[in-house]
Amino acid sequence: MIDDLVTWAEVDLDAFAANVAAFRRHVGERVEVFAVLKANAYGHGAVPLAPVALEAGASRLAVHRAIEGRELRQAGIRAPILVMGYTPPAAADLAVEHRLTPSCTTVEFARALSARAAAAGMRVPVHVKVDTGMSRYGLFPEEVVEFARALIELPGLFLEGLFTHFATADAADPIHVRRQLAIFNDVLTSLRAAGIEVPLAHAANSAATMRLPETHFNAVRPGISLYGLDPSSEWPPAFELRPVLALKSRVARVHDLPVGAGVSYGRTFVTQRPTRAALVPVGYGDGFHRLLSNRGSVLVRGKRAPILGRVCMDQFVVDVTDIPGVQQDDEVVLIGRQGQEHIRAEEVARLAETINYEVTTSLMPRVTRVYLRGGVEVGRWGLGEGVT
Repeated sequence: MIDDLVTWAEVDLDAFAANVAAFRRHVGERVEVFAVLKANAYGHGAVPLAPVALEAGASRLAVHRAIEGRELRQAGIRAPILVMGYTPPAAADLAVEHRLTPSCTTVEFARALSARAAAAGMRVPVHVKVDTGMSRYGLFPEEVVEFARALIELPGLFLEGLFTHFATADAADPIHVRRQLAIFNDVLTSLRAAGIEVPLAHAANSAATMRLPETHFNAVRPGISLYGLDPSSEWPPAFELRPVLALKSRVARVHDLPVGAGVSYGRTFVTQRPTRAALVPVGYGDGFHRLLSNRGSVLVRGKRAPILGRVCMDQFVVDVTDIPGVQQDDEVVLIGRQGQEHIRAEEVARLAETINYEVTTSLMPRVTRVYLRGGVEVGRWGLGEGVT
């Protein structure tokens, strides 16, 4: 146990590297791998994980916002960083200063970026996103050729990539993915017919990378599965994934409750037997979902302890009546393995009526991330910790 912390997340850098390497092997050497590190690497910590991803076989990184790219640059990361989401024209300076690769779908941003790039004597690579069926960010297919023509005429810009995103890559039936893929291929064909060559085409997320090789083009963008999390609830991963994050705490108090004792706000649980209860100092203020009230469980001494009553902002109570010897400061595992038992993020997501993505991205900064190599702590990130 890490003795000086109340609640923490252990991030296994070896497991993360193994997952990146597995994707690298799966797609082959001719296909580039973007390691998607948006939303603080899905809650795991983008700055500590970026160099590990690059060492393990990723050649590029991807984030959603320019400020995420800036954070990586300030940490010394030099690899290409794609900004997949919208960047306003006023943030063109940010993209140029930190040598980011922005996605571009508006003339206003293209002109602002061109002006900043030309003034800096730089040639900035940009990627254009195509909306092939998500109805979110991106140009409609019929807009792409005209936009690309205008883009390549602007000084200081280089049209490096074209990309899209699949709405149902995790579904068992790939019919909609194949419709989107056909639209994307038609756009690429139209660009070539117009004499516009785009060096990088990418569409595949974790799920598509695993199941649909026709979506690989010359680059893929795995995200969720780099962290050892399943890309689909409808089919198993195509190759072994190693869970990267374990969420842990400790027993803060052990106390005995008589029959009829109400537990936590609202008395949504009332003891029906003499109950030995343990207090766990984790709550929705840490990103542990309130929907786990009266339905989730944790691991204590290698056994499951059910949550009693409501999860509060900072703590909740579990039943340890049937677990002998529980003491203050015993390790509590909320996600991860203890003994022969294992609670996966997917189980937590099901009980919290959400998805595994939200389970890890919800973890707040006061949950210190502790980074491990070979089971040994090599750094921390969190409130008051910085990055080491």
